[in-house]
Amino acid sequence: MLPLFYSDQLAEKIESIVLEEETSRHIVQVLRMKKEELLQLTDGKGNIVSARIEDDHKKKVVVEIEERKFHQPGNRKITIAISLLKNANRFEWFLEKATEIGIGEIVPLICDRTERQHFRFERIQNILVSAMLQSRQVWMPELHEPAKLADVISSSTHEQKLIAHCIEEQKKELVHVVDESMLSTIILIGPEGDFTVDEVNMAMTKGFTPVALGNNRLRAETAGVVAAALLKLNS
Repeated sequence: MLPLFYSDQLAEKIESIVLEEETSRHIVQVLRMKKEELLQLTDGKGNIVSARIEDDHKKKVVVEIEERKFHQPGNRKITIAISLLKNANRFEWFLEKATEIGIGEIVPLICDRTERQHFRFERIQNILVSAMLQSRQVWMPELHEPAKLADVISSSTHEQKLIAHCIEEQKKELVHVVDESMLSTIILIGPEGDFTVDEVNMAMTKGFTPVALGNNRLRAETAGVVAAALLKLNS
């Protein structure tokens, strides 16, 4: 199995690529790869190429593309819209695991009880890249800038719309409502203090179905991972 790296330079007409310094250092100094050795590159958009090292410079490895392939995305798009969390590390942990699971789209939410609204897009994007490569995938989740819950609810065009919350009311288990015939599903996950009653009602008036993720009360980031896994397994 060839080592897999990320590159956003995989345009069809390009025959050789100068890799970024961080990637080059990893190839030469960590993996100790040499000229003429083979590796693979993906852009996280379904493209994957096999390439041969032409110059093993530790700061700017040059590779020659030998073979190109394109992997079609899955038939069903799964979107997790989850509140930003007070603890940034926990939110980043969710992003890493959701990427490994294979979620197609991630929308950071700003809800009434969201405490932290700071978002380092470049750092988060690097976490997604790393998780994609670790799990050897060629599709990376589409990451959005943080959005207000009301805007996400009103603009959603997904065929199946779900909201997970902890308010005591009649809810169906997520595994019992997943409709595999739907081509797109979005699920809303609230902050540490959960959604407010008004937020849940707002979502329901726009066609969102309330769901439960089991009998245990979960941390927000755990709820996001559980929802991602259940939806992916039933896709």
